Amino acid sequence: MQLPKYEVGKTTIGQLVDIVAEQFGNSKALKYHNLGIDYDYNQFKAVCDQSAKAFMAMGIQKHEHIAIWANNVPEWVLSQFSTPKMGAVLVTVNTNYRSFELEYLMKQSDSTTLILIGGVREADEYLKVVYDVCPELKTCQPGKLKSAKLPLLKNVIFIGKESHPGMFTWNEVMAMSDRVSDAELYARQDSLEPDDVINMQYTSGTTGFPKGVQLTHTNLIGNAKSLAECMVLSAKDTMCIPVPFFHCFGCVLGTLTCVVSATCMAPVQAFTAVAVLETVEASKCTALHGVPTMFIAELEELKNKQYDTSHLRTGIMAGAPCPIEVMKQVVSVMGASEMTIVYGQTEASPGITQTRTTDSLELRVSTVGRALPNVEVKIVDPATGEEVPRGVQGELCTRGYHVMKGYYNNPEGTAKAIDKDKWLHTGDLAVMDENGYCKITGRIKDMIIRGGENIYPREIEEFLYTYPKIKDVQVIGVPSKKYGEEVVAYVQVKPGEKISEDELRTFCKDQISFHKIPAFFFFVDEYPTTASGKIQKYKLRESATKELKREEDAKIQMA
Repeated sequence: MQLPKYEVGKTTIGQLVDIVAEQFGNSKALKYHNLGIDYDYNQFKAVCDQSAKAFMAMGIQKHEHIAIWANNVPEWVLSQFSTPKMGAVLVTVNTNYRSFELEYLMKQSDSTTLILIGGVREADEYLKVVYDVCPELKTCQPGKLKSAKLPLLKNVIFIGKESHPGMFTWNEVMAMSDRVSDAELYARQDSLEPDDVINMQYTSGTTGFPKGVQLTHTNLIGNAKSLAECMVLSAKDTMCIPVPFFHCFGCVLGTLTCVVSATCMAPVQAFTAVAVLETVEASKCTALHGVPTMFIAELEELKNKQYDTSHLRTGIMAGAPCPIEVMKQVVSVMGASEMTIVYGQTEASPGITQTRTTDSLELRVSTVGRALPNVEVKIVDPATGEEVPRGVQGELCTRGYHVMKGYYNNPEGTAKAIDKDKWLHTGDLAVMDENGYCKITGRIKDMIIRGGENIYPREIEEFLYTYPKIKDVQVIGVPSKKYGEEVVAYVQVKPGEKISEDELRTFCKDQISFHKIPAFFFFVDEYPTTASGKIQKYKLRESATKELKREEDAKIQMA
């Protein structure tokens, strides 16, 4: 099986695009079946070059920050692979952000250009937010913005044909590419270094303010190459990418992992189970990514209507703990017999461990795999920092080419995350077996301490998932005067089923320890999530604390 030939640590992403086009120019690169876009790698390189020259024509310099606030549209992909050609740093903006959050990110990131679409849920929602943050746009010429709140922001580019006050349209910007020669572009591209920061991913913000994770060409290419190898991707594959591009899952595990292996990208603009399954069928996708909630929705849709998923072979399930039963159905119902599990975090570019396509189903449903190639992983005692024996729980730490350069303008945060020996401390609890396979047992902050007993929510969640009427479950702790904390389960019930609290307590009795049985059950239709699909457990904790009137207990706990 032939793969693109390049060297990690000596190649920039811009050079990578050129290499893949030279070696696999006629292979499919990017396909949006519903938009009529179907580029091979020669055509993809050409449109990336055009975009890069257009950004240069606007006066954007090396190391300037370009923020992009859009769902999985073609312009996102072109921005991702053209900015590394001309040296600008692409700053990804969460599609759930509103005025306060956008202003914070734009200010914290020092972005000079913003690319945006009209809206995802409502036609003009993003425009309303931008005009709220930068009212000066309404009266300025495009490229001449002088914003009181965002003094560094000069350019706003609108993805769409219609014109808006103070903004360039995407097509207007692309037309500027004629002002820059190929020689000028390649002189710029050749001046870049593999260790340059080229992407800033903002952490999801499940707690506190998001931090700007600075990722280099080498961070990203190395990680994507390792992930692709674990899935055995090649130019014969087509990957359906429904996870958001603004998150590492979309733009590293997704698009970049395709490019490093000359695989075809088949993105879904905005997730729905129908859109995913239609893309898988129309593009004969061999790989599919998603968080567990996405796969759950797709499996529900497959009960309602038949779709051809027979070409599916592999992909990645990540972003949240995977229910064992869901993984089994993805293999048996959807046919993705080589589906892999990846564990990581943005600060690690993001992959740290992955199961392999040859791993047994048992390993793929019970672990998050072993360290990626050229990546170190160890488990340490959170209190002492000393490495613990195999089979003993501790904090997972990682070291290697994939660890971020640091948080942008946040040396204190960087020093807390990465120790003096270059180990990234993930904050996740894990157990490693004698073969290096890891099980994630929870977040250090998620651990529940009830009456002096340490309780790990993941263990209770996995047990409750085995109850046939349960679709999904999330376990959290709430403050308690008597015990310090008590266990609460938020349960989603399968369609057409009914469950009572007593029924679940009876199910738990004699199967798990008394102190692990949830004291309270809440039945919900959905969970609060980030745009990347991560469930925000802190919001569930806040909701339960309020519902159970435990605010005073919380104050005692914090005292």
